[in-house]
Amino acid sequence: MYVPLLSKSHSHSRRLERRQFEVEIFLSGDSLGKSDPEAYGYGHGGGNSTVSPEGHPFAGRRAGGGTRDQVFGTKAYGSGYPGIEGRGVVGRHLPFWFWPVVWSKNASIIQPYLDGTEYGHPSNTTRFGGPLMEALFISDTNKLKTTFHVISDQSTVRYLIGTVHYNCSNYLSYDGWGTPTPFDADSQHAPMPQQVIQYYRASSAVLTLDGYNNSATFSSNESASDSPLPQNIDTTLLECLNQTIGSAVPLVDGAPEWWVMQHRWIGLIIAFSPVLLPVAAGVAVAVGVFLSALLLGILWVAIIAGYNFACLCSAIWSRTTYFVIKLLSGMMVRMDTTHGTAGPQVNDWSNVKE
Repeated sequence: MYVPLLSKSHSHSRRLERRQFEVEIFLSGDSLGKSDPEAYGYGHGGGNSTVSPEGHPFAGRRAGGGTRDQVFGTKAYGSGYPGIEGRGVVGRHLPFWFWPVVWSKNASIIQPYLDGTEYGHPSNTTRFGGPLMEALFISDTNKLKTTFHVISDQSTVRYLIGTVHYNCSNYLSYDGWGTPTPFDADSQHAPMPQQVIQYYRASSAVLTLDGYNNSATFSSNESASDSPLPQNIDTTLLECLNQTIGSAVPLVDGAPEWWVMQHRWIGLIIAFSPVLLPVAAGVAVAVGVFLSALLLGILWVAIIAGYNFACLCSAIWSRTTYFVIKLLSGMMVRMDTTHGTAGPQVNDWSNVKE
């Protein structure tokens, strides 16, 4: 069951909300041999899968590789596994690293496909992300008092509480706000598998609705149709919860979504490299020819300009020298006129008496 997104027209505000909560999530439990795994709310997921080594749970099984667009499952236990159809979780790989939720022993007795005992008791601290926890979300509409539960590992539930309250606070009753509580699958007050309205992330996170009873859950016919949801529920809160969980549930090995979106062009370049490389080479040659011609033109202009400048300097020097010499000559003429002649003076000894 995929409930349509609540507010496509407010995509800008949703992007801002995603950016605020795109943070690394602290993970406890066994990391299946992976050193320092990183999970991100609103992360893209992906990355390389790896095989759980000997000495760790589920040795020999593959873990990792699941992406954000593969998160949504259906109402059936065992849904949300990329490329895998059918009910049940026994013996399956862990495409998102997180382990599937487990239900009560009574449920698995009625329908064996609901058996998840190989993943341990809900309180198992070895579980990736920590033991199973649940969070309560109650609608604030008095006429449509609707109660939802989110069940998943401790790290996921703690993160989703804050994210849901941020995105859906306008539709929530304050009675539903609080800290996560341990999930006791065998308690008579615990959510039950027939109340599930959506599985996520390879059935490792689940949304339930109080009062819902899906007859297909305990049907021996795997193709049985799901029971419709009750009419008198707060569908606005339901849509907000489903949108937020599907978009924000933490994923491992992926960069935050904003990084992936902003750097997706790198993948496009790699994908189209067989076409882009010859084009880029041709463009590079053309640009190189153009730049070479431009450089030669600049050099030619510089040479002409330099030659003209040199000629100008030479002319200025010659003219300056000429005027300096002429000026000095004029000064000498003026000095000779003090002796009463207009030219150089010659001694006249004719009047000197012996």
